[in-house]
Amino acid sequence: MSVVAEVSGGKLTISIIGRFDFAKHQEFRESYELLDTKPKSIVVDLRESSYLDSSALGMLLLLRDHAGGDDSDVRLINSSSDVRKILAISNFDKLFDIS
Repeated sequence: MSVVAEVSGGKLTISIIGRFDFAKHQEFRESYELLDTKPKSIVVDLRESSYLDSSALGMLLLLRDHAGGDDSDVRLINSSSDVRKILAISNFDKLFDIS
């Protein structure tokens, strides 16, 4: 499994393992769309992901929209310096809390 989702105390944590690209599209969407209740906050853990492409950026935007857009609490954590550069170049630091 390359996308692992865990719900605890109203928080959904989605961990990405390996390359975050279009191959993970369906698995990533199912990790949040198939939940019975909407979580209060969502954390995407990129600790084990060393690469993301434009489709991954699109998937993150879809997640943010699903969670409530500007009113959502979606955080991206544990990103490598390379991934953080891609997020910064894409201005995702203005849309997400990145740490």
